[in-house]
Parts: sequence; C-alpha cells; structure tokens
Amino acid sequence: MYYYPSHPPYLLLIIGLFAALTSGVALAGTLKIIVNKWRSDGAEKSNSQLSIKQLSVPFLGITGGVILFMCSGFEIFGFPPLLAYAVGVPVTILTSLLVWLQLGSMMAFVQRQGMQSLDLDTLK
Repeated sequence: MYYYPSHPPYLLLIIGLFAALTSGVALAGTLKIIVNKWRSDGAEKSNSQLSIKQLSVPFLGITGGVILFMCSGFEIFGFPPLLAYAVGVPVTILTSLLVWLQLGSMMAFVQRQGMQSLDLDTLK
C-alpha cells in the first residue's frame, strides 16, 4: 500500500540545490552591482526596468533549482512523482512570485525615496 521509490532522485536533489545556490550567488552579485551604481549615480536617476531585467535571469535560476530540489525531496520522502510535482511546483512558484513582487516593490521604494530610506541603523 505504501509507495517506496525504487530509485530515489538523489542526483536531481543535488543538482537542484547546486543550481539554486549558484543562481543565488549570481543574484547577490548583481544586486551589489546595482546598489553600488545607485549609490554613485543616485537611485532616482537610474532606470528600474534595466535593473529588473538584470535580476530576472538569476532569479529564474533560483526558482528552477528550488523546484527541482523540492520535487526531488518530496519523491525521496515517499511522494509519488506526479503528486510531488503537483505540490512542489505550485508552492515554489507562488513563493517565488511573492518574493519577486517584494523585491520589485523595495527597488521602486528606493528609487522614489533614495538610498537613505533603507538606513536601518538609525532605527534603534
């Protein structure tokens, strides 16, 4: 009655984790470049559409890696493959969409208010 995979997808789990981590490093580096450019030129003068396009490829890499990681993890823990993908894909896409919207709103806020609006050290 129980489902036990004959060949658990350990390799896919590792590949998904690797893809998500390397894409995360690329996203962090791209964000650092954008923030440094905003500090030197002023965030109000920059083009936010260009920044969003630069961030979209690493973010999609993170999303794809997390989808592969989650679905493989569900399969390893005993979910049938169809159910693992039916749960893992919507959860990951919804979470990624919410994070993307939050990132976009924070970038728009900085562009409107300037870099000083995110100074969290003065909020003691």
